[in-house]
Amino acid sequence: MAIGTETDGSVTCPAAINGIVGMKPTVGLVSRTHIVPISHSQDTAGPMAASVREAAELLTVIAGSEPADSATRDADRHKVDYAAKLDAHSLKGKRIGVMRFASTAQLNPTFETALAVLRQQGAILIDIKKFDDNAVGKNEFPVLLAELKADMAKYLKGSPAPIGVRSLADLIAFDKAHMKQEMSLFGQEIFEQAEKTKGLDDPAYKKARRTSFQAAGPNGIDRLLRQYNVVALVGPTAGPAWKIDAVNGDQFSGGGAGNLAAVAGYPHLTVPMGLEKGLPVGLSFMGPKWSEASLLSLGYAYEQARGPFPAPKFYRSIEEGDPQVAPYLEPAPR
Repeated sequence: MAIGTETDGSVTCPAAINGIVGMKPTVGLVSRTHIVPISHSQDTAGPMAASVREAAELLTVIAGSEPADSATRDADRHKVDYAAKLDAHSLKGKRIGVMRFASTAQLNPTFETALAVLRQQGAILIDIKKFDDNAVGKNEFPVLLAELKADMAKYLKGSPAPIGVRSLADLIAFDKAHMKQEMSLFGQEIFEQAEKTKGLDDPAYKKARRTSFQAAGPNGIDRLLRQYNVVALVGPTAGPAWKIDAVNGDQFSGGGAGNLAAVAGYPHLTVPMGLEKGLPVGLSFMGPKWSEASLLSLGYAYEQARGPFPAPKFYRSIEEGDPQVAPYLEPAPR
């Protein structure tokens, strides 16, 4: 088991491409105290594990209200024993909305196999018509920039450590002074963009946050659940792992359903669904705020019906002593 942190995809994406389970909870279910911030609107910690049951057990431990994080004030009223709520038959008779994305079109055969498993377990699948999420994508980044500047300053100023940086401007200056060590593979353009923002009272920031949240939450996930009379939405989490490219930048093909859940602050579960050219890919389950127990149970039912997850070819090549891989492996610590 492990605990990851996510603002938009940093639990679910690495979980999917590594063939494990990842649960991004409702923002406010798990405390963010001592976690380096990006966005108080979207940041959360969440479990990453080999199975849905283990993810549910870990979420049960880390969920709950915590005085230092005001966002968790309602967490104790909503947390449950998530592992105890798992039901291998929970898909039976459930209406599930199916979301398809151009960015993950290459996964269609694997996705269709996953959908067939859901049907076999009694789920009633309803295709979601093309959903326009332009208002989400266009407004999310300005929100993240403004909140990064404000939240980072709050975090650094509150640190008891004897550090020489107490604001985003200090971090930018530090990076410039240590350019060789800090920016050998990338710059800090996003930091510099964030530093130019005008604070959380800026009308432009407030409008962007209001617009993106409404589009992702009330007019996004909530509306789709209501319009199609479904209890959850499923879709590919992301494409398979991409190559690291230090010259041209990583060639990320784009994610699937998770952006809506991230911006809305709603829960998002990814469960391994198969291999694409030997690389793991995940199936996403999304629902309304505080629906972790339901999503975990649906994901558990799918996982149990899916059967053992195949070992990725990359792992087999390591086991076989692939000479192309071996030079990049570090010896195990003693």
